Amino acid sequence: MLSKLMSLFLLGLVRFLTGSQARWYGCPPKAEQRIYFANHQSHADLVMIWAALPQELRSITRPIAAKDYWTKTPFRQWITTAVFNAVYVDRQSGTPPAAAAAAAPVEAVRVEPSLDSPGIAAPLGTPNPAEGEQIPLSGFVAAEMPAAPAAPSALPDMTHAAEPAPASGAASDAPVLDAQALRDALAPDDPLAPLVRALESGDSIVIFPEGTRGQGDEPQPFKSGLYKLALMFPQAVLVPAWIHNVQRVMPKGEVVPVPILCSVTFGAPIQVEPGEERRPFLDRARRAVIALREL
Repeated sequence: MLSKLMSLFLLGLVRFLTGSQARWYGCPPKAEQRIYFANHQSHADLVMIWAALPQELRSITRPIAAKDYWTKTPFRQWITTAVFNAVYVDRQSGTPPAAAAAAAPVEAVRVEPSLDSPGIAAPLGTPNPAEGEQIPLSGFVAAEMPAAPAAPSALPDMTHAAEPAPASGAASDAPVLDAQALRDALAPDDPLAPLVRALESGDSIVIFPEGTRGQGDEPQPFKSGLYKLALMFPQAVLVPAWIHNVQRVMPKGEVVPVPILCSVTFGAPIQVEPGEERRPFLDRARRAVIALREL
């Protein structure tokens, strides 16, 4: 009951301060699994997107929240959990090499949990690669590898995970199998892991692919998390969104909001095209967000 009352209070407050206008271009508000991706200029972005969605979508959509910021106080943690049903992302996630070596000196691997660092870490004790060198595996980081050496063909080929398999009786099932393989290859402490769990449960999510708040009018280059999620969940609809003016409501470093008319514009969905590489897709997704600024 308390969370419901707080939800109603916040909706009224946000709409009073910002107007909370939602504008739908290219797609209607629809109860289907979606990954909304938007520009990021304020901690209030999370609240703005949440308030802009209609009730039937708000109840099935989970915004991501930086764990280090939104769990700093009991009140922040309660409101993001009980009211927004947010997914916490640990920006400091990852197991240091020393800790991994101490836990399992024979089979441990170095884990590099960056959202934009392609590659799979080499097993500890590997003599040939130079320090820090990685074995490429389409941008995914594996948490562990078998103790016994495996033939190269034992590893799943993820280079073109989004492409359909060659024509055959089971061709329609290939993308699903590839998507499952990509999810299985994700390290448990990868920053994307909580988002994967939320999507696997059937929820929609809201992400900010810049990874951190921007300072100018245009979003910073997108990190690879959006691309990875699109490959792992090809059934999810990717909807770009532009949040307008919210940085002026609560500028960085300020705690008192200022009444300013704001809006969220939702655009036409996009998808990863067959054979499309990571950076071209991310640049195209960023352009789709920027294009909404002029609408």
